[in-house]
Amino acid sequence: MSKKHIVVIGLGGVGGYFGFKISQMNETSGKNTVTFTARGETYEKVKKQGLVLISPEHPVDHTFPDAVEQHISDIKNPDLIMICVKEYDLENVCHQLLPVIHENTVLLPMMNGADIDVRIRNIIPNNIILPTCIYVASHIKEKGVVEHKGKAGKMIVGRDPQHFSADVDWIINLMKESRIDIDFKDNSLTDIWTKYIFIASFGLVTAIHNSSIGAIGNDSSQKEEAAGIMEEIKQIARRKNINLDEEIIAKTFEKAASFPYETPTSLQLDINSGKENNELELLGGTVLRLGKELGIETPFTQKIYDGIKSR
Repeated sequence: MSKKHIVVIGLGGVGGYFGFKISQMNETSGKNTVTFTARGETYEKVKKQGLVLISPEHPVDHTFPDAVEQHISDIKNPDLIMICVKEYDLENVCHQLLPVIHENTVLLPMMNGADIDVRIRNIIPNNIILPTCIYVASHIKEKGVVEHKGKAGKMIVGRDPQHFSADVDWIINLMKESRIDIDFKDNSLTDIWTKYIFIASFGLVTAIHNSSIGAIGNDSSQKEEAAGIMEEIKQIARRKNINLDEEIIAKTFEKAASFPYETPTSLQLDINSGKENNELELLGGTVLRLGKELGIETPFTQKIYDGIKSR
């Protein structure tokens, strides 16, 4: 089989972790061509000294991809593009990809949200897009250095409903050869929405109160707000024919109880540190937009969204 060109866009916690594993495997096998894109200081560092991953799975380690590009426009003939940017950069990146991709380029969005694949499809209508759910505890330690803690990262990947029979076995094999834990399903939307109901409810409530995941379980009013948001998302999912567990709300609180009490959420950290860009639209705006489209009331989400917006 001819070499495939794998492109990882964005070397944050997610792109750095999964991109590292793919590049390191490829340094040994030489089966494919691996390109990273990065900006500014990250680009300079990775170009000179490779990407560093600190992880229980590896000693401190470097990988040198075949190429590092600063501009998406410099990518040539990509077969797989792993989109690992923040949600607020998604549309911008998709517009930059349009002149770069070919008809067989597969897009793998490596970000958690309810309708990421739909948003990509609005800009890139004809390519294969694999709806994906990511679990990994990793972050940028410094430019060009990603730190991973805890369990091995995992991706749950589903077929593209519009290209259901497309041959994507080579992508599954690539991940397995790269020692990435991948669960490939015909339909990954239940997994995506099960994670979304957790990150949206706990993200919004911890952000408005500057609290923690544990604090929500112990405070009756915060717990009521989180449960209200979960119920709104559950109704939206039902209207979209996405099958969530009937006990999803209780199970989401059970999952939260397994985290250390003081665990923050990324939205809470971003909002309460005054960061200019954050994922309020991903976690709140999406619920409000889908609720409006489907005629579902979303008062719990609206109140917290407005409260955060007005700061």
